[in-house]
Amino acid sequence: MDIKDNTGGSPPASVGSRGKPTISLFGFFAITAAMVVSVYEYPSLAVSGLHLIFFLLLGGFLWCLPVGLCSAEMATADGCRDGGIFSWVSAMLGERFGFAAIFFQWFQVTVGFITMIYFILGVLSFAFPFSALNIPWIKLIVVLIIFWGITFLQMSGIKATEKLAKFTFIIGVAIPVFVLFLLIVVYIAAGNPLNVNFASHAFLPDFRQISTLVVFVAFILAFMGIEASSSYINDLENPNRNYPIVMILLVVLSIVLNAIGGLSVAGIVPADQINLSSGVMQAFSALILHFNSGLGAAVKIIAVMLAIGVLGELSGWIVGPVRSMYMAAQKGLLPKAFTRTNQKNVPTLLVLAQGIVVTIWATVLTLGGDGNNLSFLITITLTVVIYLAMYILMFVSYFVLIKRSELHRSYQVPGGKPGKYIFAISGLATSLLAFIISFFPPSSITAGSGNSYIIILGLSSAVTLLGPFAIYSLYGKKHSAPGFEYKHLKHYEQNRFIRPWARGEHRIGNR
Repeated sequence: MDIKDNTGGSPPASVGSRGKPTISLFGFFAITAAMVVSVYEYPSLAVSGLHLIFFLLLGGFLWCLPVGLCSAEMATADGCRDGGIFSWVSAMLGERFGFAAIFFQWFQVTVGFITMIYFILGVLSFAFPFSALNIPWIKLIVVLIIFWGITFLQMSGIKATEKLAKFTFIIGVAIPVFVLFLLIVVYIAAGNPLNVNFASHAFLPDFRQISTLVVFVAFILAFMGIEASSSYINDLENPNRNYPIVMILLVVLSIVLNAIGGLSVAGIVPADQINLSSGVMQAFSALILHFNSGLGAAVKIIAVMLAIGVLGELSGWIVGPVRSMYMAAQKGLLPKAFTRTNQKNVPTLLVLAQGIVVTIWATVLTLGGDGNNLSFLITITLTVVIYLAMYILMFVSYFVLIKRSELHRSYQVPGGKPGKYIFAISGLATSLLAFIISFFPPSSITAGSGNSYIIILGLSSAVTLLGPFAIYSLYGKKHSAPGFEYKHLKHYEQNRFIRPWARGEHRIGNR
């Protein structure tokens, strides 16, 4: 299967709605699963103990499933088939909100890059003595060295990016996750105790305490990005039957894998000792050394493997996420200079601008947080807040689409209009709930740190949410082009792997 990027989101003339469908149910499931399944949220999920199962069920069926189904209908509606979320929202709410939606989709990954590097530093601390990284300014320097080093490497448009990403995914994600699951099964089979309370009352969180609900944002993050696969629905065989099946299977798979992974960390590492950026390695270390205290080298090997996996995927997505903003630049909503590419088809000015934004976030989040967990938690939450703003616009747009029955769409959400409203209301209400509770400090941080959490998250969110509207008013509205065609950037055919915090309207496939 070879699905190539048309940069505008429209399928090639020979496939999908313009030809014979080329993606089977299993192939579509594999593509979508690659966008959602990940190990990086396990520590964030683990702090909830057995509550994580409740939150996974809530997020999976009340949010993830509505996102997948509603975005699929929008992706196949007349006037919305090219340009992804930009087209969807622009067609229903106007170009101003369309630009805001695509800005949020791109901007959340500028925060997500920092989360990825925090994870790299966290797992490597198990392999090498990095005590100096506890000093914020030293940590900041290392973060920037890693990010800019990979950024300049990607500016060359290396052809081996795809092969490198696949290799590092297998070495740094697939194998470690399999080993973790195997270790926890053997650990439980041997009759060893777990740190999780499996009593029935431990399943439901205490809804009287807002702090217990704040962790729900981490579970929303675990499902984010599922809408990206809707770009392929025109290529899917029998979409009205197969797409809902894929979404339900994916929700179930995500719930099961995240439950196993989160409970593995929670069962081995005491809740008050879980480090959000290295909790996975804490579990690996405890399990490996439990079976044999002389296997310290194995812990270091796993740590290096996880770091390699993230580095490989980070390198593959330095350029990929700017694709959405490149589309906006072609529309005239950004200065024309941002449409220029180098000989390797890399939009250099956009990549550099992205790097500057990442540097600012790294400085604010690394120097502003008083501790590793606080910085990591603010980073994750800010990513969710930005991305949720896009989802809120998407669901509002979908309500408009429901009323516009004159627009033909090749896929319909099951249940007729009642079903559409049920899914849309569920998705929008859950998005708004998660957005609001994101600004409440979680119970895992101290009262003093809670003030820093609110101030940093609040200011960062305000600047981000107002940013695209200011840009559009000052520049985009005056220069918007009434009609244009997206330029095809072949470079993006090499960027195939997506992390939960870096999910845009990107084509994914294999050769």
